Amino acid sequence: MAQEDHETRLKRLRMRSMRRGIKEMDILLVRYADARLSALDAGELDAYEALLDENDQDLYQWISGQQPAPRAHAPMVADISRVAARG
Repeated sequence: MAQEDHETRLKRLRMRSMRRGIKEMDILLVRYADARLSALDAGELDAYEALLDENDQDLYQWISGQQPAPRAHAPMVADISRVAARG
């Protein structure tokens, strides 16, 4: 399989951000994707992609502060929460 170029990866991750299934997560994650994805390095994009594999209910609780995020996702969740708080 061919290596995905950076721009294609950004587009794919943005699409995954806005097609979550729970409208609240669509809004929060597409806002984050628009604000930050282009500035993330490859490792940060890997972390974001791993976060997108998580369940929406869990993600919402982590981002809203109702539950602590797992250690592996905590930095990315904190960044998403900061962007969400700015509105």
